Amino acid sequence: MPILAGATLRERIIGCLGALIGITLTGLICSRLPGNSSYWPLIVAPIGASAVLLFAVPASPLAQPWPIIGGNTISALVGVAVAHAVQDPVLALGAGVALAIAAMSATRCLHPPGGAAALTAILGGPVVTTSGFLFPFIPVALNSLILVALGILFHKFSRRSYPHVPAPAPANTHHTLDQPPQRRVGFRSEDVDAALEALDETFDIDRDDLDRLLRQVELQAMVRSHGVLRCRDIMSQDVVRISLDESAIAARTLLLAHNIRTLPVVDEENTLVGTVGLRELATAADRIARLLSSAATASPDDPALKLIPVLTGGHAHAVIIVDERHCILGLITQADLLAATARTLAENSLFEADSDNEHVKTEIAGMLGP
Repeated sequence: MPILAGATLRERIIGCLGALIGITLTGLICSRLPGNSSYWPLIVAPIGASAVLLFAVPASPLAQPWPIIGGNTISALVGVAVAHAVQDPVLALGAGVALAIAAMSATRCLHPPGGAAALTAILGGPVVTTSGFLFPFIPVALNSLILVALGILFHKFSRRSYPHVPAPAPANTHHTLDQPPQRRVGFRSEDVDAALEALDETFDIDRDDLDRLLRQVELQAMVRSHGVLRCRDIMSQDVVRISLDESAIAARTLLLAHNIRTLPVVDEENTLVGTVGLRELATAADRIARLLSSAATASPDDPALKLIPVLTGGHAHAVIIVDERHCILGLITQADLLAATARTLAENSLFEADSDNEHVKTEIAGMLGP
């Protein structure tokens, strides 16, 4: 089993491939630079450890560009300074790593290979001694810069986010001081801070990523505990739609006639290509092909409660249910989901009540309808 949560065989293969390309090209580039000689190391060992973080766990705060470049460079500077100031080699080793951690922490670039960079600067022998205070910059900083540049390119082609930017927190689309709907229930951000303080430990995950992970866990637990209500169970099937080549006037007419807020747009093969609403159509007079917004979609077999984040985010008023060919099968609005969620919660509350209240259950269940 993988040591890190979320690690898969595919992710590890990508990490190995990235390290192969990154380290090989870093060494190759440095070997071709002017002035390279036997007294100038081609590549320093801590860069190998940096490659593990950069390519295997690119979302880690310890693997971001500044920690790699700043952590390695500053730690090497500390190591060279300690080697010059402390004559006792054993004391120099401990002091070098300890001061490197302190320096990286102060400059917000904590990077585990930085400890190795400090040791390399202290134990480097004639090569480091000859380079002196140039060693932290050439080759350490140079190696780090090249590796990060190659990492950015590699992750771009492998479609992984790097440098890692946590997903933005939901915003109130009405521009008021209220929290967005999905942030008004469940735990709050200050609860995460209080839990971290209570645990009194450091975790290798961004604070905002941790918040997002916990909210997803909360959603998964709700879906599991309230049974599996599928999208196909609550979706509308007679979906009002419009062709891509229709006019904005025709789209507005449909929206107002059916009192709906989201109008799916299909092409000549009846494939969903986007949606339009009154906001996009308010002043438009041309074809709707130029006014499309991306559609929120789901599969008919997806749990309906998983649509809660989408329909409470303030951007989507409906989710289009599509098949594997992206043809429209149905539609779920905020009202559909609210009604289904309320009924599910009511039924669970009723039938988990004390068995002495069977007549109350029957009476209220009758009020809810078939």
